[in-house]
Amino acid sequence: MSYWLMKSEPDEISIDDALAMPSLPWFGVRNYQARNFMRDNMKVGDGILFYHSSCPEPGIAGIAEVASTPYPDHTQFDAKSKYFDPKATQETPRWMMVDVKATRKTRLLSLQELRTVEALADMVVLKKGSRLSITPVTAAEWKVVMKLLDKK
Repeated sequence: MSYWLMKSEPDEISIDDALAMPSLPWFGVRNYQARNFMRDNMKVGDGILFYHSSCPEPGIAGIAEVASTPYPDHTQFDAKSKYFDPKATQETPRWMMVDVKATRKTRLLSLQELRTVEALADMVVLKKGSRLSITPVTAAEWKVVMKLLDKK
């Protein structure tokens, strides 16, 4: 099993929105490294830290899991979508997505709090200049985060 941190802007899709759906397609990823994580490494059942970004207080807001194998992101073919890619074709899609199933909302584990935990110092989301919307999380980091989320 692998673990991931996936960022979503809460005014687009929040953890509450995600919990209200059986699963949601994680569309609109337009970074090759993040796409490759979905396409090449994500497996059904992998754990996800659902992270709210681009908001007043960014941080981990819930837990989710990968709910599908990768498949072509339909928004790349829609000329009306902000995620349209004129170079993508049905025969050779450039962008992939997976479905995500939110499993629970947690207390907000803020970016500020994450930065204070020495055991998380190497976590990709905490690296200077890290802006990827999908990043791997080690099993050790996952365990530390789970313990932090259990604290009140």
